[in-house]
Formats: sequence, C-alpha cells, structure tokens
Amino acid sequence: MIVTARTLHPGTASGEAIRLTAPLSFWGGTDEDGRIIDAHHPQCGAILAGRILLMESGRGSSSASSVLAEQIRTRTAPAAIILGRPDPIIPLGALIAHELYALATPVVVADQYDALPADGLVQVVARPDRATITWSTVSR
Repeated sequence: MIVTARTLHPGTASGEAIRLTAPLSFWGGTDEDGRIIDAHHPQCGAILAGRILLMESGRGSSSASSVLAEQIRTRTAPAAIILGRPDPIIPLGALIAHELYALATPVVVADQYDALPADGLVQVVARPDRATITWSTVSR
C-alpha cells in the first residue's frame, strides 16, 4: 500500500508502525526512553522509540516540541510521525532537532489517514514538496 502525504518536516525513516487511539503530548506523556507514561492514555506503557508513530494529532503544550527534540537527540523518539491533521507543535520539535543536532525525523500528514493500517512495516519518504508512505503488512 502506498499513500501520499503532505510534508511538515522532511526526512526518511522506516520501522514498525504503532497507531495511537488518542492524541498524545510528548511533554508529560512520554518518558526519556520513549515510553507512553500518561496514565490516562489508552496505550500507556507502549514504546514509541524507533517506531513509525501514527496519531490523529498531538495534544497540547508547546513544551512538547522541546521534549520531542530531546528524544530525537537521544534516539528515543519515534522514527517518523504520521498525523491525520496538521499540528504545529510536533514538526517544530523535529525542526529544532534538525537545526541543533542535524537529525531529520520526518513528520507528515497522510491524505488517507483513516484508511491506514494500525500495524505493519512502514517507510516514510518526506521530501519538501511531497511525501510517500509505503506499507508492508506483517504476517503473524
């Protein structure tokens, strides 16, 4: 499955997908290891580090961008973030990490977000003008 997307921050990444069922703030919602620690989040305990994160949108606090930038620096952030709608905070964190540490974490808004699978192996190629998301389902 190949889906087009709008690039919010360029980069290339691949990994196993994890789809969140509720918005998440990186500030107070995740720990330094990239684990969801928000006790009220339905996927509390899930590890995001190195995975392709799908979520409709982020959930507040402008401080979330600095937390995401630090997770990118320490390699505990998601490998890429696929959103259902634009969010200004998340790509800001990716931009900060790119400017300060020369690390590019792609952030995109998928054209058909609701049709995307919840799991599988994913490659995100986000160029400044367009992005593609390539999905390979995993047999279990």
